[in-house]
Formats: sequence, C-alpha cells, structure tokens
Amino acid sequence: MASGGQKKISPPLRLKKRKEFLAAARGSRRHASAFVLQVASRAEQEPAPARFGLTITKKTVPSAVRRNRIRRRLREALRQGAALSAPPGCDYVFVAREKALDLPFARLMSEMSAALAAPQRERRSKARPATS
Repeated sequence: MASGGQKKISPPLRLKKRKEFLAAARGSRRHASAFVLQVASRAEQEPAPARFGLTITKKTVPSAVRRNRIRRRLREALRQGAALSAPPGCDYVFVAREKALDLPFARLMSEMSAALAAPQRERRSKARPATS
C-alpha cells in the first residue's frame, strides 16, 4: 500500500517496440484537441489487456521540458482511469499536441476516455480508383 492508506494504482501495459508503434499508425485514428489516438487491433485468440503508447515529436513541441511535462500528464491521466474505458485486445498510441499542456486535467481525462470508448472504424485505403 502507498502512504496514506491508499491502494497504489498500477500503470497500464505499455507499447515498447517500434514495430508496435508502427502497427498502431497503420490502424484507425481518432482526433481530439490535445492528441491524435491511433488504434490497432491485435489478432489473438483471447482478448488480451489493452496496451498504450505515448509519443510527442520535437517538431510539435521543440522544448524538451514541455514535451516531458505533456508526456507525464498523459501518462497520469491514463493511470488515473482513462485506460479503463479502452476495449481489450487493441494497441493505442497517443500522439500528443502542444494543447495537452494547457488543457485542464479533468478535460484531458474526459477527452482521453471518450476517444478510447469510441467505436473503432477502419481506415480508408489510399488507393484511388482508376480513371477511364
């Protein structure tokens, strides 16, 4: 138990390998004001727990201090309960935007929960029909 008699909340499972992040990038996307959520289903016999990844680019937020703070806020929002609304058997990658730093924490959590709970849609293919 953590200090103060409270149970420690375990962090959600994480994506760690580049291959896992790339697979999520090929999946469907959901847009919010503070992030873009990339979702990829995993082909497994039994639904495994959802896994999460966070990314933020130097191009989006040049300051390392601000990038780390955004990453900590997203990680904490997931840990405090946003991850509970994610259906199992999928990989989720949050691509953060700079607005995630200024958004009130409660609103950030609600946007994350809403994006995770939204039904998954398949991405359209980039192939265009042949013209005659």
